[in-house]
Amino acid sequence: MAPGLARPALALAVAAGLLSFGVYFFMGPSAQLQLHLLPSLELCFQTILAAIMPAAKTKSGFRQIQSFETDYAPCKITQYVSERSGMQVVVADRKGPKVNGYFALATEIFDDSGAPHTLEHLVFMGSKSFQYKGLLDKLASRAYSSTNAWTATDHTAYTIDTAGWDGFAQILPLYLEHILLPTITDDAVTTEVWHIDGEGNDAGVVYSEMQAVQFQSSEIMDLKARRILYPENVGFRYETGGMTEALRVLTPERIRQFHKDMYQSRNLVLVIVGETNHEDLLKILDEFEESIKDEIPPLDSPFKRPWIDSAQPEPLKETVITTAEFPEEDESVGEILVGFFGPDCMNITDISAVSIVLTYLCGSSVSILENIMVEKEELASSVSYWCDLRPHSVIWLQPTGVATEKLEFVEKRLFELLKEVVSKPLDMNYMRECILREKRRVKFYAEISESYYATNIINDYLFGKRDGSSLKDMKSLDEYDALEKWTDDTWREFIRFWFADAKHVSVLGKPSLALAEKMKAEEKARVETRKKELGEDGIKKLGERLESAKSHNDAPIPPAVLDQWSVPSTDSIHFIESDTARSGHARAIGLGTGPAQKLIDQAPEGKLPVFVQFEDVPSNFVHITAHIGTTQVPVELKPLTTMFTDNFFNTPIKRDGEIIGFEQVVMELERDTVSYSLSARGLGDAGSMVLSISVEPDKYKAAIDWLRTLAFDAVYDPQRIKAAISKAIADIPENKRDGRGMSNEIDAAIHLDHSSLPVARRTLVKAVYLKRLKKVLEKEPEKVLGWFDDLRKSLFTFENMRFLVTANVASLPDPVSSWDVLSASLTAKDEMVPISKTSSMLSEEGKNPGSVGAIIVPMTSLESSFTVSTSPGLLSYSDPRLPSIMVAIAYLETVEGPLWNAVRGAGYAYGVFFSRSVDSGTLTYRVYRSPDASKAIIASRDCIRKIANSEVEVDKHLLEGAISGIVTMFAEEQSTMPSAAQQNFVQSVIRDLPTDWNKDILKRVRNVTVDEIKKIMTEMILPCFEPGKSNVVITCAKLMVEGLETAFKGMGYKVQTRELSHFHDDYGFKTGYDDEDEEESEEEEEGEYEDGDSEGDSEED
Repeated sequence: MAPGLARPALALAVAAGLLSFGVYFFMGPSAQLQLHLLPSLELCFQTILAAIMPAAKTKSGFRQIQSFETDYAPCKITQYVSERSGMQVVVADRKGPKVNGYFALATEIFDDSGAPHTLEHLVFMGSKSFQYKGLLDKLASRAYSSTNAWTATDHTAYTIDTAGWDGFAQILPLYLEHILLPTITDDAVTTEVWHIDGEGNDAGVVYSEMQAVQFQSSEIMDLKARRILYPENVGFRYETGGMTEALRVLTPERIRQFHKDMYQSRNLVLVIVGETNHEDLLKILDEFEESIKDEIPPLDSPFKRPWIDSAQPEPLKETVITTAEFPEEDESVGEILVGFFGPDCMNITDISAVSIVLTYLCGSSVSILENIMVEKEELASSVSYWCDLRPHSVIWLQPTGVATEKLEFVEKRLFELLKEVVSKPLDMNYMRECILREKRRVKFYAEISESYYATNIINDYLFGKRDGSSLKDMKSLDEYDALEKWTDDTWREFIRFWFADAKHVSVLGKPSLALAEKMKAEEKARVETRKKELGEDGIKKLGERLESAKSHNDAPIPPAVLDQWSVPSTDSIHFIESDTARSGHARAIGLGTGPAQKLIDQAPEGKLPVFVQFEDVPSNFVHITAHIGTTQVPVELKPLTTMFTDNFFNTPIKRDGEIIGFEQVVMELERDTVSYSLSARGLGDAGSMVLSISVEPDKYKAAIDWLRTLAFDAVYDPQRIKAAISKAIADIPENKRDGRGMSNEIDAAIHLDHSSLPVARRTLVKAVYLKRLKKVLEKEPEKVLGWFDDLRKSLFTFENMRFLVTANVASLPDPVSSWDVLSASLTAKDEMVPISKTSSMLSEEGKNPGSVGAIIVPMTSLESSFTVSTSPGLLSYSDPRLPSIMVAIAYLETVEGPLWNAVRGAGYAYGVFFSRSVDSGTLTYRVYRSPDASKAIIASRDCIRKIANSEVEVDKHLLEGAISGIVTMFAEEQSTMPSAAQQNFVQSVIRDLPTDWNKDILKRVRNVTVDEIKKIMTEMILPCFEPGKSNVVITCAKLMVEGLETAFKGMGYKVQTRELSHFHDDYGFKTGYDDEDEEESEEEEEGEYEDGDSEGDSEED
């Protein structure tokens, strides 16, 4: 249509033309428009007619297999299949701002080469039509999208997470081409998979990732179990991520062959969860398949469906008990992994029965294995469980935190208990509660999580029937109705067959310092030998080869290519609207303006003006969240909060003068609720605790009563507290093996005040504090019970608790007066305790970082390094620089953007990212899984400095992507009904921001200039990399210490090398007993690095 020419005007013009040419038309027998034209006018007329007549709909090449509504959540599932390629598409339509896509391929391999994992990375390096690394991600970021991928043993999945349909639709065909027709160049394999750098060391994105996890206890034990469960001709036997020794010899040819074998359209399912335009979707898919028709193998060509047309494992002929050592300095605590073959995952009733049995056995502190092995006999800190769904599923039980000398005994005790379970009648009342709770939880997660649909649909695609008959099982939850009819004999026979009498594999995981030292020596010798073999010239050539590969990979994308795609409209982003209402002291913030406030105002008033904010959403559940401040808690009691939260739901209560045991309490809680928790994760403030209970609407009053009962009627029991302490102590060695977690803990200890909750709850505090607490509990239990009571009194006061209720408010019986049950325990006060900002908890060093310098902490459990750099940040949401720093950080972190290419693309780390927290008043920069964190930090600093100094121009397309990414971030915060409601609470109650703050900041973000970006980089971001203005915490493999010391001194940092024990803290807690503290020897021992403190001579220019 000509610009500016309206459709009616065009119709008149055409009519005039027809008359002047003497053309006539009539309706023929088929009632279709028949035209008789002079030959010379035929083409002209066809062009004009195309403009005024609707195009005839071409039949889509995708046939709809089925469409149905799920009867347990508001979702419609539609399944399509391409009759040309065999590709399947399954859409789970549901309301919300996010559209999530999953491109899943069944991937099967019979070696440890890691080829499946390498493709997860190489796919993003360019496609047949668009041979540019980063094009897909740059376009995705502009289209309010982010991409990711994972490699499981049985499939590889590529994801796209989008705000709104329009952005998703724009990226869909490009993403499909990258998956099915990637370039897979030698240069990409060099940088992404494995290479030897210019110093003779191993590097590469995939290699660094696997190096960091290969020698973790969980990986070692899992692989050993699978080697026993599966023979060599079954793909589940192998490490699809790739063993480091195999990655070093993996060739590009092998990767390309694996892609050719597995990455076919008929082996691909596209799962979409979110509001979907089906007509647009099919049109895009048809056009895409037409564009690659010459690349699609004929459907009648030979193809072996992975996992289904392959050899299946034989049942285990005998039970195998074996030992797996893992490298660890602390040899006191190990773990156990037990694997059984289970039923076919497509037998929905049997698989649901497995899930219920696992809940019955291990699901809570009253479940048999947890109750006896963890709570009573204190043989383990927990009994974890999960099930790998397959044609022959694998059921896993994992007792953790087991004393090393008791591993064999605990494994034997586990099976004694399983046999005991089936030797006598089950508790069928509890079994029925497990069934009903499991059914409620399925409904709950179907409402709040998109991954519920994606996981089930992908699993059906991998192992189900391709005609859709097995997918239809997602329509209802009828299997739970069937299981409710199972008798005691049926359940016992099921448990006997799959658990108690089943042949199994038990792997006893033993920590070994000798193995750690041996591995360190062998790795050092291997690298040194290779360096000698290569010689200086050989290493130099490899370095040049690497630089050449980087240069080819990082070839700039012509702006004209990027300009082919415009930034999509935000019109298709449908944010979840939550209607706010307030009662009690919450009314002081301001009243809501919608229907919810009217409902609350019309409801019967309560006697107690409890601070309650209601968020009205169309949910089938009620979510109650209590924000509880800790500023009133004495500092010496703050380390006790870890045990308080662990024990909160597992303690006896007093009811009508009678003591009710904790087992009965837990059973009743599980009967009335969908979920419950007490944590110190905060709601936008690090100094609070959060108590949450989710229930069905008819249990609203019961939920409030549970809050009151647990807070005020708990009876602290020395035995229960002792069990909680023992579990926590058993978990400490495993937590101390986590390099990322330890770097965060040390950073907190440096930059937050000693009185702050995050510092007091650290593992490195528990390592000392809990051992002493256990001794006092044994000798003076009343003293410890008094401390617990003092802690409770300081937390649960009227003025210290603010409640959020997220629900369909109209469905709540007596929404306000139901809170009167608290009146017996609380006394109203005129003022609420102010909510403390995290920035008020900063230590003197946190307020002005830089004097500490770089702290290097070697850890036996690590093969790579992690860092946290900290410098001053913004302190207020009203700071005019906030939009600038938001855009600057988003720009730097854009996928395939500056930091991605400078660090990840160069193989210096698996990932790097900023944390810009206005709440904390700091700016932090983290390096995750690096073969040499110093190189990652130097590359990051230089990259940012060049942009700030205008040596590198700000890229227009990346900047568009950064701003779109901020829009996506806001959509993510409101992606489900509970999260949208919680975000409203955080902004209005915690941060005291106006209701339209999101809209205002997004408007300001769009107006940020390039000069403002460069200015904020200079003023606030670069100081995070400057000695004297920032501190850096590094956790690393012991082999790396010397090199890191040299590197950070070279940057100008004062360098200290410390053992983890240096950061232990007892908060002044001394038992005063003569036998005090065998742990003192560990706390006070001087590590081999303790005297290695040193300072850099000068700061780098």
